[in-house]
Amino acid sequence: MHISERKKTYELVELPSVHRKRHRERTRLSSLFTRLFLEESKAYKLAEKINIKSQRIQPAFISDWKTENIDSIAGKNISANFKIDRASDTDLQRLFDYFVQKNLAPFHPEDRSVGRMKESIYQFFYKQLGMVKWDHFREMISITLSEDNRIHFEAVIDAAKRTYILATEKLEKELVSEIWEVPERLTFGEGYIETSMRESIMEPFYSNERWRSEKAFIDFLERQNNKVAWWFKNGDRDATFFAVPYKIGDNLAPFYVDFIVMMKDGRIGLFDPHGVHLADFSSKSRGLQEYIAHLNKEGRKVFGGIVGNTDPRHLKGQWMVYRDTKKPVQENDWNGWARLDV
Repeated sequence: MHISERKKTYELVELPSVHRKRHRERTRLSSLFTRLFLEESKAYKLAEKINIKSQRIQPAFISDWKTENIDSIAGKNISANFKIDRASDTDLQRLFDYFVQKNLAPFHPEDRSVGRMKESIYQFFYKQLGMVKWDHFREMISITLSEDNRIHFEAVIDAAKRTYILATEKLEKELVSEIWEVPERLTFGEGYIETSMRESIMEPFYSNERWRSEKAFIDFLERQNNKVAWWFKNGDRDATFFAVPYKIGDNLAPFYVDFIVMMKDGRIGLFDPHGVHLADFSSKSRGLQEYIAHLNKEGRKVFGGIVGNTDPRHLKGQWMVYRDTKKPVQENDWNGWARLDV
């Protein structure tokens, strides 16, 4: 691991930034699942379809448990002479855990998700059948795992999972706004090399030299040391790095602008080097220009945009900044661009 630290001379920039809200619900079940399970059980009429009288767990189900060897759930085997009528509560719980774990996909079979699905089933028995767990524990599991009823519980579980996935996908599109500062410390893994960069706010500066355009732009900034106080090479993940919102269809997404540059006259530059032939970046450009305009209206001194080089092959030409918020970008068409003068 390589460690890079922010220089002590850094002064706060207080830039508004966005990032996607982190939702662990994508990989594990939250309390939302219980509510959805209960709703789906009513829509399916589960209480009417299941048979609750004299239900037993069939030997075939126990055999499946042993064949698949899901012993890790509780840490030990069910005894070979297992009889459901004489089974301990612990053995019943193992079988219930096995049933739940088999029906969890695509969610991780971690303890929290297993517990959440079991609790959802317990809540169904309590709210719709008036059965309390501590009085009817053995009966609840026997009813759920019986040959007659398992197919109905699995149908409701599948419906609740589908609804849950749709709900969490919608949550994933939410953006969170925060005030951003250059990170105090960053770590870099294998493949990054230390490069001497005088004006980088992080020292030492590490790069994987993946993009030629970024390296050429860094060289450009280093030559502007009479104007540039420092620059920061941004990343592209979570709240650690700086992003502005931009529109994709009807939704907002974070645009992680490649460079944040502090000028010696107090202005802040936001620049994203881009090969103009690679793709249309009009939506990102609009988001960035709207962000810059908004901050300037509030009295901040911010400028920048998407930047490209007039010599895209060798990157030896003029650096240009794109400020047009309406016209699609076309290769070799520099209308809507202006010479970048930091």
